[in-house]
Amino acid sequence: MRENKRIIPGHFFPIPKELFSLGLCDSEIAIYSYLMFIEDRKTYQAVASYATIGRALKLSDNTVRKYVLQLEEKDLIYTEHTRVQTRDGRIHNGCLLYTIRPIQDAIEYYTQQQFVRLDAERAAQQARQRMEDYNRRHPQEPLRAALAEEAR
Repeated sequence: MRENKRIIPGHFFPIPKELFSLGLCDSEIAIYSYLMFIEDRKTYQAVASYATIGRALKLSDNTVRKYVLQLEEKDLIYTEHTRVQTRDGRIHNGCLLYTIRPIQDAIEYYTQQQFVRLDAERAAQQARQRMEDYNRRHPQEPLRAALAEEAR
């Protein structure tokens, strides 16, 4: 019989299970997970370039940039630009500083967006219904308008 080895503490990091109910694509989940992997557990922050993330996940820099922006829009992360001072005193742009936001913020944002989408769909359906009702009551109106326009 094979002996079960215990899992070594510190070799894992938590991913909120709610992450999978936010309608994220696989690249967004991968980038978020990578940021959780490299974050400082006390500050909830991570520093990485698009290239570093891309190498780790086998994604291009532009793809990483695109999905980082989407994660920001969905309130999962917040980014800040950093500056680096070289030994000779020159200042350059550094990597991004990522702050992992509380998952509850993303859930609230997602819920709000669902309501906005629902309201927009409802408004579009009502407009279609009004147009159908009008066309049923006035079947010749579109034809008359087209003929009058053509006669001008």
